[in-house]
Amino acid sequence: MIKIRTKLLVYFAAILFMIVVVFFVREQSNQKVMDLYDESVEHFILLNELTKKTTQTFQSLQIYVYEPLPQNLSIYMEEKEQLITLQQEFTTKEEVGIPKKNYLNMLSSFLERSDQTVEGVKRQDIQQYSMNLNEAEKTSNYIHEKTLELINNELTEYKELSSLIEKKISYTKKLGSTIILSIIIFSILFALWFSNGITRTIGRLTKAAQKISKGHYSGEDVVVSRKDELWFLTKTFNEMKRNILQSVTEIEEKARLSQLLKEMELKSLQNQINPHFLFNTLNTISKTSYIEGAEKTSDLIASVSALLRYNIGNLERETLLKDEVDVVKEYFFIQKTRFGNRVTFEENIDPGCLSTPLPCLTLQPIIENAFVHGIEDMAEGAVISLTIFQENEKVCIEVRDNGIGMDQQTRDKLLDTSNEKDVTLPQKSSGHSTGIGMKNVISRLKLFDKGSHVDIDSELGQGTTVRIRITK
Repeated sequence: MIKIRTKLLVYFAAILFMIVVVFFVREQSNQKVMDLYDESVEHFILLNELTKKTTQTFQSLQIYVYEPLPQNLSIYMEEKEQLITLQQEFTTKEEVGIPKKNYLNMLSSFLERSDQTVEGVKRQDIQQYSMNLNEAEKTSNYIHEKTLELINNELTEYKELSSLIEKKISYTKKLGSTIILSIIIFSILFALWFSNGITRTIGRLTKAAQKISKGHYSGEDVVVSRKDELWFLTKTFNEMKRNILQSVTEIEEKARLSQLLKEMELKSLQNQINPHFLFNTLNTISKTSYIEGAEKTSDLIASVSALLRYNIGNLERETLLKDEVDVVKEYFFIQKTRFGNRVTFEENIDPGCLSTPLPCLTLQPIIENAFVHGIEDMAEGAVISLTIFQENEKVCIEVRDNGIGMDQQTRDKLLDTSNEKDVTLPQKSSGHSTGIGMKNVISRLKLFDKGSHVDIDSELGQGTTVRIRITK
């Protein structure tokens, strides 16, 4: 993840580097011009010093010739040494070409004629020192003229060179201006790109937050392509939205199941006309029947009493599979007594599974649905079977009937617990004791055991099989 701060630091470092490059190039160009200027000025000053010192040396020589005194000779020798020093400096600094070589030769010739003049004066050879003095004067004049010629040539070359330098300076200025203009354009484009990236992401987050504030939690996630702090913020925001959606869904599910439980209690109350009074009355009738010798009637009343006793109380309580099976057996006995040979009840129960906990009134509503909506209208051959066995870590409960069955749409609606409305089935009040629907049973099972699973296999005319798998 590249942080926004890192991006800004890289950007400013790149801008600073480009500015330093521009200033460095300009400084190098200016330094070259200054070096060329200094070199030319030093060259002109050296030529001027040579000409001036040659003239001074010649004048000292003339004074010595007219007045051959030791102090005049000393002045001449001093001027001569200075001229020789300038000659050596000229030889060292300047590139020796033909014009400059001739110039050095004239300087050497001038010094040679000057020395010969001094020797003639010392020997008092008038003819010798007069001729050498004239030659030295001529050479001095030649040196002066040659100096002017060299300076003129140098100025001509310098003019051409300065023109090239001016062009180079102009090119450097244009290049610097272009680079600076490019930096400005690049800075503007970067600022637009960078700010758009931030504001676009913030805008998307704002719109998503507004939707959430209005209760719309199922919108698409906010997507950010660049991985920076805003990417992390967006990722956290999306996770928060999903957590809120999950929490709201769980709250709605719990509220819906709570409503289902209240409806169950209401239906149970609607089916109970003073249940404690009825329960006590049935016990009295059962005892009276037994005393009078009507044992079958007593057993039937006892089964109704047991069924009623189980249905009285808090519907949210937890019970064991054994108690549910016992209640179903009482219900089987009542219906068997009522319909006789028209109905057959089959049981195949693994005793090791009977200690499994499950919600109260889970099996009886399923058995009632199988009887009321499946086989009640059959004149003969009706069969309802209850099978309980262990399958891996689950306890499997199967309720099977050979009744009229149901279509695919009805099965899907029964299994769709997200729809709070119960499924409309053919309503038959006879034989119905709880008034609890299949969807209510499925919802309570899921609330009790998240790992539970309910499945329905059915076809019209082929019967129905309800399978429940719960954790042991």
